Amino acid sequence: MAMLSVLIGLMPAECPAQDKNDDPDQVYVFGTTVVIPSGLKGTIYYIHSAKKLNELQKEKPRGTIYTSSLNIPTQDYSLGFPGISKRLEWFAIDYTGKFWIGKPGEYRWELTSDDGSMLFIDDKPVIDNGGLHAAVTLTGLTQLSGGIHTIRVPYFQGIKYQVALVLKIAGPGENFRVFSTEEFKPPANPETWAFPGSAPAGAK
Repeated sequence: MAMLSVLIGLMPAECPAQDKNDDPDQVYVFGTTVVIPSGLKGTIYYIHSAKKLNELQKEKPRGTIYTSSLNIPTQDYSLGFPGISKRLEWFAIDYTGKFWIGKPGEYRWELTSDDGSMLFIDDKPVIDNGGLHAAVTLTGLTQLSGGIHTIRVPYFQGIKYQVALVLKIAGPGENFRVFSTEEFKPPANPETWAFPGSAPAGAK
């Protein structure tokens, strides 16, 4: 299966969020074919109608992309889906990965999408923003222990014209910012981990 690069609108994935009118020459991306070991892995699916996002894995995978953050502000969707012939609508991407919490406590999450999306932390649903809709922002809370956790964000784009997918996080006493696995990586040397043996099942 060929790896697929997925581009949308106008801005690189690793760049900070900016208003979509700031620079019309920017490029927004869903990911890259370059493997990011500490990032989110996105499995691509073709769909033909609104899907139950927790059942995407029953579909046939069409490719894989990688990103460290989900940061596609609401925008017109006219550039298509490179690597997928004439695919302007009805596709899904199931992002999965791991992240490290060095400061235990209550974490707030904010998920914006057009169309549907969900957020799972350690296999537990935190936000359900599913269905066909314009850009909608929902929030959720998780109590996170120190150590490694799993994250999953299934997303689908239904009817074309507009698109959005932004995931933000706020730790104890913090303001919301775009979630990035680059910020939430474990220390390079496991022997220095402050929370040894704290990984959830399946997080290796």
